Amino acid sequence: MTERIAAQLAFLIEADKLKSTLRATTLCDGSRRENSGEHSWHIALYALVMAEHATRPVNISRVIQMLLVHDLVEIDAGDTPIHGTHDPARTATIEQAAADRIFGLLPTDQAAMLRALWDEFEAAETDDAIFAKSIDRVQPVIANLETDGGTWPEYNVTATQLHSRVGVKVERGAPAIWHALRDQIDAWFAT
Repeated sequence: MTERIAAQLAFLIEADKLKSTLRATTLCDGSRRENSGEHSWHIALYALVMAEHATRPVNISRVIQMLLVHDLVEIDAGDTPIHGTHDPARTATIEQAAADRIFGLLPTDQAAMLRALWDEFEAAETDDAIFAKSIDRVQPVIANLETDGGTWPEYNVTATQLHSRVGVKVERGAPAIWHALRDQIDAWFAT
């Protein structure tokens, strides 16, 4: 086996650990918490299906690539629920170290390419990254709506928090999607 193939396989075997990283969000049927591997696949599908709702034109291939790698750092850092209590600076430090380690398993050219996609997603400054971040934020909202609030009660989420922590990001890259969900969100918080 060549050194390049061995490095690529080591990365892919490491990425399998994402399937064991549980998230705060449950499946839409409420039967269990989703894992980060499932989440990454699902939001890649969301992006493919919902790309027409991006605020600006996006390269859907790049968006999907970002979404497939954006949570790999959770192998080391774990899931950090957006409504949980955590130190954002500490989380960022842990995730940066995780990105260094995990992407560093790859051959140099692929490590640089995938790390650049991860960094772009994290910065959320390009049209592709803004849309990707919007899709990443909207999927848990839908899961919570499908499960009568899902984990919102567990995290004491208010309508104001949901809008400021999630809605603003979704509106930035895909406002039509957020607006389509607003009636359901408002109705849930009204009960």
